[in-house]
Amino acid sequence: MELREKLEILADSAKYDASCASGNSERGGRGTARNSLSGVCHSWTADGRCITLLKILMTNECVYDCAYCVNRRSNDILRAALSPDEIAGLAMDFYKRNYIEGLFLSSGVLDSPDHTMELMIEAARKLRAEPGFNGYIHLKLIPGADQALIDRAGLWADRVSVNIELPSDRSLRLLAPGKTRETVLLPMSRIARRITEQREERRSLKKAPAYAPAGQSTQLIIGATPETDREIMTLSEALYDKMRLKRVYYSAFVPVMKDNRLPALPAPPLLREHRLYQTDWLLRFYGFKAEELLSEAHPMLDPMLDPKAFWALNNLHLFPLEVNKADYSQLLRVPGMGVISARRIIRARRAGSLKLEDLGKLGVVMKRAAHFVTAGGRYGGGKGTEDGIKTKLLDYKGTPGGGDGEPAAGGFEQPELFDGAAGGLSGDSLSGRLNGQL
Repeated sequence: MELREKLEILADSAKYDASCASGNSERGGRGTARNSLSGVCHSWTADGRCITLLKILMTNECVYDCAYCVNRRSNDILRAALSPDEIAGLAMDFYKRNYIEGLFLSSGVLDSPDHTMELMIEAARKLRAEPGFNGYIHLKLIPGADQALIDRAGLWADRVSVNIELPSDRSLRLLAPGKTRETVLLPMSRIARRITEQREERRSLKKAPAYAPAGQSTQLIIGATPETDREIMTLSEALYDKMRLKRVYYSAFVPVMKDNRLPALPAPPLLREHRLYQTDWLLRFYGFKAEELLSEAHPMLDPMLDPKAFWALNNLHLFPLEVNKADYSQLLRVPGMGVISARRIIRARRAGSLKLEDLGKLGVVMKRAAHFVTAGGRYGGGKGTEDGIKTKLLDYKGTPGGGDGEPAAGGFEQPELFDGAAGGLSGDSLSGRLNGQL
């Protein structure tokens, strides 16, 4: 098989991995965007810069038979594999031509987790040895690989990640019988420990090689199993707290495979994925807890409202806030206010009392925030019940990213995925194990 044919097959097989995002590399990078070649995709760094990566699988052959995976063993598809020399050569050639700024490398499991991981590490090592390559490398770790291989992978890659895929033990047993909770969580724990050890060594002025300087991430498939949004976000919160993850990525289940274990969805649950990303943002940057945003009584996010607006409507006893007196953490909880506008308010009110008319100039989306704030004792939201405020919020569509990165309320429809899904956290939830054992 020609190299170009292999590249097309393995780039197409990699497209379902949503966690192809970049962290900040200490090596620096360069390049110009080009996405006309197979495997070249856009990614974003933590500070919002757009970069391009070569996103491929080493092989789409796999010993596992996961129900949701297009590369599963029982699926009759065209298979291909790249050697470490071919991967390093392709990535370096693209890098020299300014097509890419780095490599995202994942793989199916070839023969065994250890054998696959050794080949991927060798590809990264060869690429690092190429003169002039100072680009970004993201390596997917293979669940079940030896811990010594996990340690080696982090020395060659800027970011490493192992995908959880499914939120609970019961779902793993049903849809991915070859994988277990331990094979996923143990590598994560090992990575977190190595990153912490390296930071401590650097603080004590000892020389230590950079281990995964861009941290680790993971991915969850949304909609293939009946876990609630509350279970998913509680798991994500535990991963951020216990494993020090940089990001949890949520991938709407795409029904590419026919299997009686999988739900028959009319379309991928993209709006649900969007709401989970919004909730994740509130957990990481706005000081919210999962239990505040999702309760046992209301375990699913409202598809019609963004999660902050939904929380505010359920906690009207905390509003309206006086913007001239509220602290930074309180301002962050006002719909229509983001990190930037809240900081601007804190700075601006030092010079004098703010009026309602001033808030819009500071970046506040007043069509949303007006229902939840006062300025100098003046309230601009008018009289209204919870239902009335909700109606006004839904009438305002806003713009993507309105309110300093706070996505506006949408008007999309979300199909019911699982009628009667349990609201409480299941006994075998991974988040429960994380909080109880780590």
